[in-house]
Amino acid sequence: MVMVLLTEVKMQTIIIDTLSPEIVRIILAINLAMTILISLVLILGAIWQNKYLLLPWVVLGLMLVIGLVISIIYTAIRFYIWGDAITGTIYLVAGLIGNGIFFYLWLVVFSYYQLLKEEGGHGFYAKTRY
Repeated sequence: MVMVLLTEVKMQTIIIDTLSPEIVRIILAINLAMTILISLVLILGAIWQNKYLLLPWVVLGLMLVIGLVISIIYTAIRFYIWGDAITGTIYLVAGLIGNGIFFYLWLVVFSYYQLLKEEGGHGFYAKTRY
């Protein structure tokens, strides 16, 4: 987050190109802070075996997977338009592999959420065992 706020790297959004770089940095910093908060809630939900604490990360993760696919394809197409096919191909392949790994990790958390949901929502000790 410090790098986002202090470096002079040109950042832009896909949809709205008219935003100033400072506004884009603020949006990105808020996004990173919320991601850190939701990830901490995920960790607490896994420790306490509470499905309700896992749910925000499950929703965020699915939105990130969809957003990353759109961003990867958009950026690769821009490289192809600029005539840099090698960089576009590398970005496309590496981005889709990374996104595939992230989707797998999302599936792991989602399957744990489903398991907690089947067990009553508050961990394995919520039901009486016979």
